[in-house]
Amino acid sequence: MADVSAPSQSQINQVSVQEHLYKILVIGEFGVGKTSIIRRYTEGTFFPNYKLTIGVDFALKSVEWDQNTKVNLQLWDIAGHERFGHMTRVYYKYAIAAIIVFDLSRPATFDSVLKWFNDINSKVMLGNEQPVPVMLIANKCDIEDVEIQKDVLDKFCEEHNFITWFSTSAKNNTNIDDAMKFLITHILSLPTDVQQPSDNILLHSGNTSFEDSESDDKKSTTSSSGCCS
Repeated sequence: MADVSAPSQSQINQVSVQEHLYKILVIGEFGVGKTSIIRRYTEGTFFPNYKLTIGVDFALKSVEWDQNTKVNLQLWDIAGHERFGHMTRVYYKYAIAAIIVFDLSRPATFDSVLKWFNDINSKVMLGNEQPVPVMLIANKCDIEDVEIQKDVLDKFCEEHNFITWFSTSAKNNTNIDDAMKFLITHILSLPTDVQQPSDNILLHSGNTSFEDSESDDKKSTTSSSGCCS
């Protein structure tokens, strides 16, 4: 006779878990610490000298959000060097959110934030054709004598419709998890009809290459020396 015993609690929990896969862009000028932030969040590590990202790289982070929800984040580390400033639509495609990073010790990187913001808005939208949510990260708050102008950043985010901002340090692991928790909470609050199809997002991490119908959208991802923090 077949076993008709009731399912165990673990089996019930397994069936009821809802799994999400989200693509998040991490962008900003070169050397602001994008790779360091991603590595700190996904691996819990920090190295003072990272290779300069060329093209695009990405890493995966799985989060057991609650007993019924698992969130898989694919964080796309987009090159910030000026020669890679004209990002292709293929890199941004299917993203549900973006993080723009600037370096508190280099004011010029803040001056470029709106360039990246406008680039995002011109190349990717949510499923309901609304702009993707964007969070601002003021990185390297561990550096002595850097100035964090809270009122200025509050006003800037309000005027330009950033969902919020955080001051962070990948080196000291300051506010990295808090920032990502805020972003995940915001994403999960979005209506399901605005979310991009997850079957178009690869579920693995590492360097990759992309092809698009336009020749300008063809790039491979290799690295040369540089640093982030």
